[in-house]
Amino acid sequence: MKKTHSIYVIELDKSILKNKAFLKMNPNYDDSKPCVYVGMTSKTPEQRFLEHTDGLRTKKGFPLFSRKVKKHGIRLKPRLYKSHNPMTETDAKEFEVEKARRLRKRGYGVWQN
Repeated sequence: MKKTHSIYVIELDKSILKNKAFLKMNPNYDDSKPCVYVGMTSKTPEQRFLEHTDGLRTKKGFPLFSRKVKKHGIRLKPRLYKSHNPMTETDAKEFEVEKARRLRKRGYGVWQN
C-alpha cells in the first residue's frame, strides 16, 4: 500500500480550557503541558493547518476545519508527529487515535475527532 497520509499535531491556546467538552475529554490534564489537536490528512500537515486556521470550506459549503482549531490553533508541533509520517491511510486513521491516547497519558490536553 502507498504511504499517502500523515498525522499532525496542532498546539491550541489554553483558552480552550474554558470549553466543557474539552475538559471532559481530558480529566487528567496537567496544566504544565500544552493543549493540542491531533488529526490525519492526505495533504501536508502545513496545508491542513492552513485549512483549519483559515476556516476553508468545500465548494458545497462544508467546513474543512475544526472549530476548536480555527478559534484556538497556534502552530504545528512537528516534533510530536514528523518521525511517524508518511503512512498508509489505514495506519494514519489508527495512529491518530493512538497518538491522542499517548499524549493524554503524558498529561497533554487533547482534542481529536
